[in-house]
Amino acid sequence: MEYDLSTATAASVGQATAAAIEDAETYVTQATTAAEPTFAARLQPLPRAVSVIADAMGYGPFLALFHPDQDVRDAGHDADERLSTWLTDLVARPEVYTAVAALDPGELTDLELRSHMHWMRDLRRAGHGRPDAVRERAKALQQRLVELQIAFEKNIAEYEDHLDVPVSELTALPKNYLAALEPGEKPDTLRVTLDYPSYFPFMEQVGNRELRRQLRHKYQNRAVSQNRPLLEEAIALRAELADLLGYADWADYAMEPKMAEPRAVAALYESVVPGLTELGRQEKAALEELLDEDAAGAELEQWDWRYYHDRQRRREYGVDQNEVAEYFPLEAVIEGMLDVTGSVLGLTYELLPDELTWHEDVCSYRIHDAGSGEPIATFHLDLHPREGKFTHAACWNPVVRRREPDGSVRLPVAAIAANFTRPTADTPALLTHDEALTLWHEFGHALHACLTEVDVQTFAGIETEWDFVEAPSQIMENWMWEPQVLERFARHYRSDEPIPSELVAALVAARDQNVALQTLRQVSLGKYDLLMHTSGARPDLDALLDRATAYSLLPSQPDTFMAASWGHPMGGYDAGYYGYLWAQVFGDDMYSVFAREGVMSTTVGGRYRREVLAMGGARDAIDHLRAFLGREPNADAFLARLGIDQSQD
Repeated sequence: MEYDLSTATAASVGQATAAAIEDAETYVTQATTAAEPTFAARLQPLPRAVSVIADAMGYGPFLALFHPDQDVRDAGHDADERLSTWLTDLVARPEVYTAVAALDPGELTDLELRSHMHWMRDLRRAGHGRPDAVRERAKALQQRLVELQIAFEKNIAEYEDHLDVPVSELTALPKNYLAALEPGEKPDTLRVTLDYPSYFPFMEQVGNRELRRQLRHKYQNRAVSQNRPLLEEAIALRAELADLLGYADWADYAMEPKMAEPRAVAALYESVVPGLTELGRQEKAALEELLDEDAAGAELEQWDWRYYHDRQRRREYGVDQNEVAEYFPLEAVIEGMLDVTGSVLGLTYELLPDELTWHEDVCSYRIHDAGSGEPIATFHLDLHPREGKFTHAACWNPVVRRREPDGSVRLPVAAIAANFTRPTADTPALLTHDEALTLWHEFGHALHACLTEVDVQTFAGIETEWDFVEAPSQIMENWMWEPQVLERFARHYRSDEPIPSELVAALVAARDQNVALQTLRQVSLGKYDLLMHTSGARPDLDALLDRATAYSLLPSQPDTFMAASWGHPMGGYDAGYYGYLWAQVFGDDMYSVFAREGVMSTTVGGRYRREVLAMGGARDAIDHLRAFLGREPNADAFLARLGIDQSQD
């Protein structure tokens, strides 16, 4: 069913949720009461039931993250819990297990067999084949985990805090930043919030070290009183569930459907940490030389590194991010993104100015195949902060492609949300290069969702192994470092002059500035996530955080608990945050083909679209890579960019 996102009310969300569950139950009844043990009779109705629920998830639960009306958001969170609980219950039902297990795999086609294998795997992971008491307990644990995850996310979205700062301390920041701040409680102060457009420029450009420490302390403690107990309970329940089902720990359980397994992730970290640590110490020492100019003998702290990274970039590379941002007005970045991907992947984009959505900020586009002119998908962009809105940057797939029983194809819809600075009366929204990278990264997810050619919703779009899902986004970032790409669209917002070639050269030269420290930050987060889920039911989360943070080479900030506002381990990346680094290996490997044959090569782009983006989860991701690369994937490009020499191994 297609839902009208522009007319949603709390009542319509509740009605849609109830109707979806009723319709889905009809399909489940068909599957579990069918007389013949055939795929069409026993299994095909189950993905249809899941599709009905997925459609409803793209309505209320989706709007819970974005809708301006608090009542609609609350109804959406309630819908999320009801629909997610229904999905958890589905694989726990004995009659569903009986229906699926009755099929003869030898009588199934390739895609039918893949569907059957996935259903049997998920049913086994729900406790089937074990005593009834085990299955019932597993069901209860999964249902409670759904409740915890939804509450955790809601608490982050609704949390607000700020720091009132004297105007005299903000002189390094650009006028458009200052214009976006509300007045503080005291005269001559401005209110710096914890929203991305407010927080990150402050941490990068405000010289007062104590104010940076205070703001970061608030940022790292977002929703801590509400969310810490939820996270602790979730970790305990996950450990119990893994033990109940015979897994070594939650990481062992969570990685089973993914590309990697714990030993492979450990091997990845072992291969990069020593080299990164050696280089990272050198990078840290260079930043501490800059810190010494302001605070003699001080150690670089978590609230320092962004500021001195920015100072180093200005001094050693001649890159002033405020100057760079003047060449990246949001509209131009979007146009450049569509121009490049359209050319490389064989697409055209149509702006839909009259499309009705959930908020006036949203702009919408339809994607067409350039060769046939046929529509492929629609995507939405919701890119500025507002009260109650999701606070990070991410992409959703509220409508997944599928072929309907009547033979028609329902086209996918993607939505990207971010929190970039709003335009002012005399200045458009200007993006730093890092923010532009974020937008291109998320557009990689949107393309993955939109360019699928798989007609079975279970395997369409981003329905692939979860530790591969970041690879199409990691590869997208590479184009934002190519001079020939930047010069296509980066123009000054006032003069319309193209970005100077010397500024592009400086920006590209600074690409790998402090690459070791930044990658070690990723390692530390991935390690913390794994430690949470391999250290028993009630680990000391503070001690584990200190242990993991040590990989970053910077000490933990005292009296903070960042995990309370870290959405990933409670939002689907539990024992899976390693996937960002894992997927970057594959993204860099795939981009090496473009680097070799032409970054704007339509031949390579066509093969990438056909063998990776179009295939969704219809085959294993490793087979996508082999088909696109024409060889086994490797980490050569990834390690070379990190400056790690593997020749002696």
